[in-house]
Amino acid sequence: QVQLVESGGGLVQAGGSLRLSCAASGRIFSIRDMGWYRQAPGKQRELVARITNGGSTNYADSEKGRFTISRDNAKNTVSLQMSSLKPEDTAVYFCNADIRSSPFLYQYQEVWGQGTLVTVSS
Repeated sequence: QVQLVESGGGLVQAGGSLRLSCAASGRIFSIRDMGWYRQAPGKQRELVARITNGGSTNYADSEKGRFTISRDNAKNTVSLQMSSLKPEDTAVYFCNADIRSSPFLYQYQEVWGQGTLVTVSS
């Protein structure tokens, strides 16, 4: 059993900053990509940022320059530093990871966290 647990969401004023963290636990042999997605009310879930186990990053255009994704491979964690937050950033933020649970299983399983709410007030 593998799980991702997010933390760090909350209420922040526009222009403020917030840091989200996500920790993977359980049977973990290796983690490939990790990322953050978000889902605003009435909208589809969308990519915010992803990072490979080698540290290469990919951001949605609207987050470039404002958000920074990072990971600690030794601790199986991924973080999202968000700055210059806007009301339109309000959403539930989900952590995502491709996890291989055993050296005897070659498949990677896509795992999602339960989500953490970020609310940006104007």
